[in-house]
Amino acid sequence: MDTLQNLQRKLEGAEDIKSIVRTMKAMAASNIGQYEMAVSSLGDYYRVVALGIIAYFREEKFDAINAMKEPKKNNENVICAIVFGSDQGLVGQFNDSLAEFVSQSLHALPGKKEIWAVGDRIQLLLSDVGFANTEHFFVPNSVDAITSLVGQILIKSQDSLEKGNLKEFYIFHNQHKSGTGYEPVLQQFLPLDENWRNKLEEFHWPTKTTPQVAGGFKPTLSALIREYLFVTLFKACAESLACENSSRLAAMQRAEKNIDELLNDLSQNFNHLRQSTIDEELFDVISGFEAMKNERK
Repeated sequence: MDTLQNLQRKLEGAEDIKSIVRTMKAMAASNIGQYEMAVSSLGDYYRVVALGIIAYFREEKFDAINAMKEPKKNNENVICAIVFGSDQGLVGQFNDSLAEFVSQSLHALPGKKEIWAVGDRIQLLLSDVGFANTEHFFVPNSVDAITSLVGQILIKSQDSLEKGNLKEFYIFHNQHKSGTGYEPVLQQFLPLDENWRNKLEEFHWPTKTTPQVAGGFKPTLSALIREYLFVTLFKACAESLACENSSRLAAMQRAEKNIDELLNDLSQNFNHLRQSTIDEELFDVISGFEAMKNERK
């Protein structure tokens, strides 16, 4: 049976944990704001870049994009999956659901697969189901750190394409869904083929004025493609980090609710036990008084 001292220690411990949970909750809420703002800004920039590429396609043949740099031939179809996971805990099923989605999606694609994992936890989960992790990247801890990560991935992907080691790149990450929560999504990153162009055609030119392309063929197209690839990776990483912090915030809210319920139960038990102790002491005093009174008589 708990004593008053034990209950007091439990109450103090629960209050300390609640203070930590509140701090982590505030940090998660703050991080969500910066990542969601980055995603919103990138959405507008992505549209501008896409419109620039559409304007280019109106004046140049699409086949010319494949003539910019022909990769070395490799008969084996090798697919690379760039997976944005999480390195920290308290995120619920963030990594588990994503790993399951990646596994199901890659099994449906023909050819050999390689994994470029962003985060230790997602790397271990995918290794457990039999996928080879050939590249590992650290998860950025701020919006500013995303740029460095994107640069590393772009350099490695370009090098792999030029050497003919990899032919297709896909991006996997968690994305906010309508309402609450998140869901894993997949998008083709490379190569930039006819399917990619058809997807860009969803962005319609906003005016009736015919756009004009300034500059030569290669400089213009190269600049647009570089920005498109950069923004695609940056946006995927920012969305993943926003979902991670959103998942952590939800976990902290559940933890805070459970701690409040625990504190309520402990407080009730403490008050009940304290009142029982006071009643016992009063009964002892009254009993002693009655005994002394009878002795005097």
